[in-house]
Amino acid sequence: MKLNPAEYKAVLEQAQRRSLEWIDSIPDRRVAPTANVDAMKVVFGMPLPEHPSDSVAVIDELATQAEPGLMAMPSGRFFGWVIGGTLPAALGADMLVSAWDQNAAMRYASPATAAIEEVAGEWLLDLLGLPAGSDVGFTTGATMGNWTCLAAARAYVLDQVGWDVNANGLQGAPRVSVIAGAERHASIDLALRYLGFGTPTIVAADDQGRLIVDSLRNALEKTDGPTIVCLQAGNLHSGAFDPMREAVAVAHEHGAWVHVDGAFGLWAAASPSLRGLVDGLETADSWATDAHKTLNVPYDCGVAIIARPGVARAALGAQTSYLIKDGEASDPYDLTPEMSRRARGVPVWAALRQLGRSGVISLVDGLAANARALAAGLLALPDVEVLNDVVFTQVSLSFGSDERTRAVTAALIADGAVWMSGSRWQGRDILRISVSNWSTDAADVQFAVDAVRRALRT
Repeated sequence: MKLNPAEYKAVLEQAQRRSLEWIDSIPDRRVAPTANVDAMKVVFGMPLPEHPSDSVAVIDELATQAEPGLMAMPSGRFFGWVIGGTLPAALGADMLVSAWDQNAAMRYASPATAAIEEVAGEWLLDLLGLPAGSDVGFTTGATMGNWTCLAAARAYVLDQVGWDVNANGLQGAPRVSVIAGAERHASIDLALRYLGFGTPTIVAADDQGRLIVDSLRNALEKTDGPTIVCLQAGNLHSGAFDPMREAVAVAHEHGAWVHVDGAFGLWAAASPSLRGLVDGLETADSWATDAHKTLNVPYDCGVAIIARPGVARAALGAQTSYLIKDGEASDPYDLTPEMSRRARGVPVWAALRQLGRSGVISLVDGLAANARALAAGLLALPDVEVLNDVVFTQVSLSFGSDERTRAVTAALIADGAVWMSGSRWQGRDILRISVSNWSTDAADVQFAVDAVRRALRT
């Protein structure tokens, strides 16, 4: 077979048409899918075809058959799991990335994507007030962003006590102590497990999930040897932020590396009105976030930022004769765990290019304002209790007893007009709202309040 531009044209035109049909449906469609996994498996579960199919027909079949099983996550009425939508420029850039089909791991192989990602990284450092010259790598999401930063931290703290983890591995290595707050996100635990650390030492958190510095200090005083401290910018349930400046200072007094998990909350640093929530953020050693949360770029795109130049390359980089280096600069594969990947930093560049600084500020401020408006509207309903201080984009609700809260949550999910997810926090069942979509407006907020009102009635 030979590359046929005409076939690509026909396929992309069909994909564009069906994509626009999907986007056109989002403002009015119910958020919940209308078919479950079992139903979708029946639709797609044919035997492997024996012969080729027309490529345009394949795209049409895929779009038609998948539609009932798709959740309207890009909707302004989707408030589940801290999942953002997609900005127009970011979506267009992501389509270009697929068409370009570049392996973005090497500067020499794809100069354009390497340069775009480097500029996107520089813009992020500027926006978030993080140290210029920090290494920035683009990962699949915040879980691998945390993993990347903690892998660099592991190599660094062991190197400080004379242990080369690259050469010697972990068997026989000095024990690395990892300390984290009681309300850290599960992705921190996953990253630590993947890295061979096991469960971290847990220190107390307050009623909003913020790490208590005195508890951290006590834990550090009982710790000898190489140490890593994990802080959190944006609690999953409350949106609260660990006291960065004080906690980082205490950790550094004890020689610890400080990593900040800021999957959605790191973006507060971009807003002058919210920056106080992360005061001292820039004094940490590494940070991870998700661009497909608050920044609203397509899946998948996490960001790992490491303040100490060269540490990531020493921990993650590879040197082989067949990978051609372009000068002395780090290649993208030196900064993430992948040697082959799509150019996921390009949609970040496009989103930032579309928004500009003022647009990012408006985006972040708007998400927080919508969360406050939702909390105020819901508090006006009978028997609604807002359990958290609404400082950023998260709202946690109770409707009295755990049983009633579960029933309201189930009624909302069954209704499907909006999407909010249940959880358990501070010993109570809750309904958790995450305001993450750039397109959510006052009408969506009122629509969501009305949906909760209907659920309460049932």
